[in-house]
Amino acid sequence: MANAGMQLLGFTLAFLGFIGTIASTVMVEWKASSYAGDNIITAQAMFEGLWKSCVSQSTGQIQCKVYDSLLQLPGIVQGTRGLMLASVLLSFISIMVEVVGMRCTTCMAQDPKQKDKVALAGGVIFIIAGLLALVGTSWYGHRIAQEFYNPLTPTNSRYEFGSALYVGWGAACLTVIGGSFFCCICSNEGSGKSPRYPPSRSAGQPGRDYV
Repeated sequence: MANAGMQLLGFTLAFLGFIGTIASTVMVEWKASSYAGDNIITAQAMFEGLWKSCVSQSTGQIQCKVYDSLLQLPGIVQGTRGLMLASVLLSFISIMVEVVGMRCTTCMAQDPKQKDKVALAGGVIFIIAGLLALVGTSWYGHRIAQEFYNPLTPTNSRYEFGSALYVGWGAACLTVIGGSFFCCICSNEGSGKSPRYPPSRSAGQPGRDYV
């Protein structure tokens, strides 16, 4: 029962990471306009995401525009899109796999060993999905920092980390931790084999009489 509880905890963490990855992917605040420096106009704030850009006025009015052309987008946006969508897809597949492999479900209950192998496979997929999200958000964040510290970047065109990056980093960590729970539990159970003892000589050989 303890292992089933650990699996349920790992599944909960990974599922929260899955929800966080979806939220991070659709959020628009991947990078926000910076107010560092002198003579910065704070009447409006600009946000850019993977799918659209928005401008927030000081009056509270927000205007958003969806990116018109996919081919005209920067490579960083296209690559991050692909990584985040791949992470979401793999997390969904892993959830379906874990529904079969978890001990608290009735699927494949007649074969516990195969059930543990399915749970282990789902944990590995969860870890891969979390790493993809972590790479995507870190790559995008590195590009923001690189442009921010570039002396050739105009002061009014500098951006800082948006809230979507922090959500993505947290979701990626939860997904990896949740998948690690499954891998650790299944690997420990697989290594815990019963010890083998040599056969007794008295059972395998007939007794001898000595004079």
